[in-house]
Amino acid sequence: MEENNTVINIQNIKKYYVVGTETVKALRGINITIERGEFVAIMGPSGSGKSTLMNIIGCLDTPTSGKYMLNHKDVSRLTDNDLAEIRNKEIGFVFQTFNLMPRYSSLENVMLPLIYAGIKKSDRKIRAEKVLASVGLDDRMNHKPNELSGGQRQRVAVARAMINNPSIILADEPTGNLDSKTSLEIMRLLGEIHSRGNTIILVTHEEDIALYAHRIIRLRDGLTESDMKNDQIKSTSL
Repeated sequence: MEENNTVINIQNIKKYYVVGTETVKALRGINITIERGEFVAIMGPSGSGKSTLMNIIGCLDTPTSGKYMLNHKDVSRLTDNDLAEIRNKEIGFVFQTFNLMPRYSSLENVMLPLIYAGIKKSDRKIRAEKVLASVGLDDRMNHKPNELSGGQRQRVAVARAMINNPSIILADEPTGNLDSKTSLEIMRLLGEIHSRGNTIILVTHEEDIALYAHRIIRLRDGLTESDMKNDQIKSTSL
């Protein structure tokens, strides 16, 4: 692997929590390297550590020990403010529950990260309109979340994740609240985004959703159980 093409390099990451008198070892020494442009699924049963790993990859949490290099920068020990800046610039999040602001239109929701990034208003609007059009929501820009279907809400969330041209898109159970037809639409959309060169990390417990990824990492008991290329990639084409 070419070092300069590495987006994520996780070295012996451990994460321990103290709960009462017990120490919970959520991650017990994880090593993962992800290259630019990969489409990776992270799987594991409840308690495997996948949510903890996702939080660390997404700079929502810091490890107890080990090193996390994101775009060759050690983010393992950054302050909360520094982590917030990294999250806004480097990572686009797509959540199971969409996490949209209910009083804001699609356009306003997508523009939010640009406000935090200090982009002027006229540029924010142009960029948000363009990215909403790219996910097929040209005619839903002024609609609020309660005026949208579940699939449309998730498309708004995907557009918001893409708005800052992040290094990685981190999708946490993105189809968890959707029916099978809408799930396929969202996976097609992620497939299109990946085909443009974006790095996608998909966290899921659904085998059929993981099969859209080109590589599947399975966790168990805070360790990597397997890390394999997917030879049965499900097509996202129509």
